[in-house]
Amino acid sequence: MPGTVAVLGLGEAGGAFARDLVAAGVTVRGYDPAVPAAAGVVATGSEADAAHGADLVLSVNSASAALSALEAGLEPGAVWADLNTASPGTKRQLAALAAERGASFADVAIMAPVPGRGLRVPMLATGPAAGTVAAVLNPLGAAVEVMPGEAGLAAERKLLRSVFFKGLSAAVVEALQAARAAGCEDWLRKIVVGELTAADAATVDRLVDGSYRHAVRRTAEMTAAAEMLGELGVRADVATAARDQLRRLAQDCQQS
Repeated sequence: MPGTVAVLGLGEAGGAFARDLVAAGVTVRGYDPAVPAAAGVVATGSEADAAHGADLVLSVNSASAALSALEAGLEPGAVWADLNTASPGTKRQLAALAAERGASFADVAIMAPVPGRGLRVPMLATGPAAGTVAAVLNPLGAAVEVMPGEAGLAAERKLLRSVFFKGLSAAVVEALQAARAAGCEDWLRKIVVGELTAADAATVDRLVDGSYRHAVRRTAEMTAAAEMLGELGVRADVATAARDQLRRLAQDCQQS
């Protein structure tokens, strides 16, 4: 068991991790300029104070603060795990800076919502310190999966997954808003539930192949759908994006 883990960022995710680590008997030093440390967490005045001499540093603040946190708190010999949802390029930049300073870096992607799971949330780690992070956290109840490769690969997997899940969520939200405005939300909700429940491997092939094969017709269909949403007073963010993508697919098919 490590002597000390530093947690930078004590919001929803970082706060949950800090509490679970304290409960596991770990000494936790925390820093967050906006969120007070919970009971059992040793409050510090800066990233450097929290990270100094720690066996593991968990940076769990935000993508916009990831670089400044590392620059402020990193010291030679540190094991730095960046858990922020940042781009693969940002993760590689952080890893390069850590290497320059003689520290070991891990890109850790949180792969599910933290509330209700805390430290047990599934995580994917890549980069030089990925194995070390798993070796430290997993005996404490964490679920860190190590994937071979450079920093940035874990972030890439997470964000690719996000394109699907968040895009799907956006489409469902927009469609149900429009159906509510049209007075048939329950009807459409049943259709959405039925399609999701029946989905299998063939569903993915049908969605992709159909988008290419019927791109011209579907462009016209989604143009009409976007116009309908406007008539209903609902923003057509997803409908117009789908229309534009289908138009590009149709053009690509015509040129090939």
